[in-house]
Amino acid sequence: MAKQKVKNKKPSERWKKYKVDPSGKLIKSKSCPKCSEGIFMAEHKDRSYCGNCKYTEFKAK
Repeated sequence: MAKQKVKNKKPSERWKKYKVDPSGKLIKSKSCPKCSEGIFMAEHKDRSYCGNCKYTEFKAK
């Protein structure tokens, strides 16, 4: 039998939500206030949105 081709998996984008500033502190993206610390909110142009509980915060103009 011929070998099956291996599909390349897209790496997890979970780690893009965390950043380290020059002083060594860990900075997290905004978490949902209703769900918990582990649920991040999506950043859109005019709002922040939680896909888990549908919580939305609109940004001031």
